[in-house]
Amino acid sequence: MESGQLFNLVTLGYFIAMVLFITYLATRSSKVALAAHLVSLVGVIMHTLAIGMRWYESYQMPGGVGHAPLSNLYESVVFFAWTILVIYLLLDIKYKQRSVGAFVIPFAFFAMTWAQLKLNTSIEPLVPALQSNWLTYHVITCFLGYAAFAVACGVSIMYLIKIGKEEKSDGSPIGGILGIFPSVRILDEINYSAIMIGFPLLTIGIVTGAAWANYAWGTYWSWDPKETWSLIVWFVYAAFLHARFTRGWVGRRAAWLSIIGFAATIFCYLGVNLVLSGLHSYGG
Repeated sequence: MESGQLFNLVTLGYFIAMVLFITYLATRSSKVALAAHLVSLVGVIMHTLAIGMRWYESYQMPGGVGHAPLSNLYESVVFFAWTILVIYLLLDIKYKQRSVGAFVIPFAFFAMTWAQLKLNTSIEPLVPALQSNWLTYHVITCFLGYAAFAVACGVSIMYLIKIGKEEKSDGSPIGGILGIFPSVRILDEINYSAIMIGFPLLTIGIVTGAAWANYAWGTYWSWDPKETWSLIVWFVYAAFLHARFTRGWVGRRAAWLSIIGFAATIFCYLGVNLVLSGLHSYGG
C-alpha cells in the first residue's frame, strides 16, 4: 500500500468520525461518542503511518529527493489535518467533552478532502531554500500552533451558539442538541487552553522561521507577505491573552476574537500562498 492510498483511508476515517460525532449530538448515546472517539484515534494513528510512509517513499525516488513531507502545499495541508487531531485528542484527555469533536473534526476532514482531490500529490525535490533542517522545526511548530487555534475556533463557535440560546431561554434548562454541549464556562476554558498551547508554538515558529530566513536569504526579516501576516496573527492572539489577563475578557468577546484570529491564520496559511506573491510562493 502506498501513502496516497493510506491517506484516502484516513480521509474516510475522519468522515466516519465526523458523522458519528454529529450523530452523538442528536442521540446523546455514550456508545456513539465512544465509537467516534475510537475512530478518531485509529484515524490519527493511520495518519501518522501515512506521513511516515510518504517520508520513506521520498527516499526511494530517483535522485535522492528524500525529505520530511512538509515541503509543498499538499504535504502541509495533510500535516495540518494531522496536527488538528493531535491537539484535539490531547485536550480531550483533560476535558472529555466529546461534543467538541463535531466542531473540530470537520476541519481535518475538509482539509484532507481538499488535499486528496485538488492538490498535486507528487513528491518533488526540494528547492534550495527548503534544503535545511530549519524547515522541519519551523513547519512543525507553526502547524501545531495553527491546529490549536482551529480547536479554539471550533469551541468558540459552540460557545456563541450556546450563549445565544441561553440568553433567550430566560434561565430555563436547555434541551435538544445544545443540551449536550459543555457549559459556557467549560467552552471558554477550552478556548483559553487551546490558545495558551498555540500562542507559544506560533512564537517559536516565527523565531525558527526568522532563523531559517537568515540561513536561506541572509536576512532575518524581509516583510514578505507571509512574514507580515504571521506577525498579524501573532498580534491578534497576543491581544487575546493581554485582554484576558489585564481586562478579564472572557465569554463572547473572547470567542469572537478567537474566531477572528483563526480567520487571520487561514489567510496567513492559504491566502498568502495562493493569492499573494512573495518568498513563500513556492508553497503552492
